[in-house]
Amino acid sequence: MAKLLHIETSTTMCSVALSEYDTLLASKEINEGYTHAENLHVFIQDLLNETRIDSRELNAIAVSKGPGSYTGLRIGVSAAKGLAYALNIPLISVDTLQVMSSQAKATHPEGYFCPMLDARRMEVYTAVYDTELNRVNAIQALIVDEGSIAPFSQFPNIYFFGDGMGKCKAILSLLKNAGFIEGIVPSAKDMVALAYAKFQNKLFEDVAYFEPFYLKDFLILKDPSSVKTFSSCKSSTIIPRPG
Repeated sequence: MAKLLHIETSTTMCSVALSEYDTLLASKEINEGYTHAENLHVFIQDLLNETRIDSRELNAIAVSKGPGSYTGLRIGVSAAKGLAYALNIPLISVDTLQVMSSQAKATHPEGYFCPMLDARRMEVYTAVYDTELNRVNAIQALIVDEGSIAPFSQFPNIYFFGDGMGKCKAILSLLKNAGFIEGIVPSAKDMVALAYAKFQNKLFEDVAYFEPFYLKDFLILKDPSSVKTFSSCKSSTIIPRPG
């Protein structure tokens, strides 16, 4: 048996799924802002009740590792690590951008896939994946402008999608090879096949030391006096970016 619980909290979507082998059994999700703290554990228990699966029957916990929202990733990974430790079962991490590309491939099987997650201003978390969902360039925090999109022109047919795509669409439209897919948000449902492949190959994380893939460090303010809220600070202040 291979029953896996999947957790996806890298964006405003709070999403949970249960699978057996590579088959989805049930899922539950909501996309109404950052409600992960309120909903995640409730959704997990609801799915276990719905499928009549005891938590002790689970064989692994899979979590979307990022990049994405600092707050969302912290909550999802903390929950996944806690469950894996308590149940003494493996922890599996899945690349969030690859999860999105898997969703895109389901409707657009040919071409290259370029997920874009909003990283504030004109910056996005992004990478490019081929039709086999292999990453063909490094994951990066990209400031989108006419110069930075030039490397995308090397791909004969490339699709852009994700919540960071909209603000970049005008610039990306300058590429003759560009296509756009609307409505793709990271979802636990799309983790199933990727996580099961890792389960089969025993590609597990160290529960004690695994951390989310934030990609960018926290915002560091070297001069706290420039921010009224922290005017009384006497040393460098580390503030998480919003989200």
